[in-house]
Amino acid sequence: MIRKQENTAVIVVDVQGDFTDLEQGSLAVAGTDRAYIDQVRAKTLGLKESGYKIFATQDWHPQDHISFFSNHKGTAPFETIKIEDRVQVLWPPHCVQETKNADLLVDTTLFDRIVKKGMDPAYDSYSGFFDDGQKSTGLVDALKNQGIQNLIIYGLTTDYCARATAMDALTLGFGVVLIKDLCRGVDPETTRAALENMAAAGVTIV
Repeated sequence: MIRKQENTAVIVVDVQGDFTDLEQGSLAVAGTDRAYIDQVRAKTLGLKESGYKIFATQDWHPQDHISFFSNHKGTAPFETIKIEDRVQVLWPPHCVQETKNADLLVDTTLFDRIVKKGMDPAYDSYSGFFDDGQKSTGLVDALKNQGIQNLIIYGLTTDYCARATAMDALTLGFGVVLIKDLCRGVDPETTRAALENMAAAGVTIV
């Protein structure tokens, strides 16, 4: 059992089929096999049983999403392009609405709320709080309405969505703990840099 800390909630970031080896996802991240998913499931259950509020984020993209390389003629996965004043990474199509591999791989009855993100076709949404156009997902209001002041964050991926969620949480005034062993990254170098940047900004890495 994990002793509950007052005013603290958990955010499980994007633990979905398309990001895992377990489900042979289109954007599977190394190290996301059954052992990893079982570990996430067990830890989330333990936190729930200890009395924590548990929130989840879920990528939920339309078919015509701006981040899919297939929607940009002549491009390939993992290229970057400039869109207006921002750099857009182009990904394989993933977590398309109403598809099997967009499903969360943790028992959804454990979650007090599931926050969908990336639904606007014109903007990517790494953070669980805001998309790249700064439109709120509603997560911050849900947390503050519960009196939450501190967050425990883990999930996929260390160098993109978990990092963006943690950094936005800091900016919004939350204390943040990231459980490194319950995260996996897209790339070793960007993962290392993300952990260093989060630690330097004030995220506690455990």
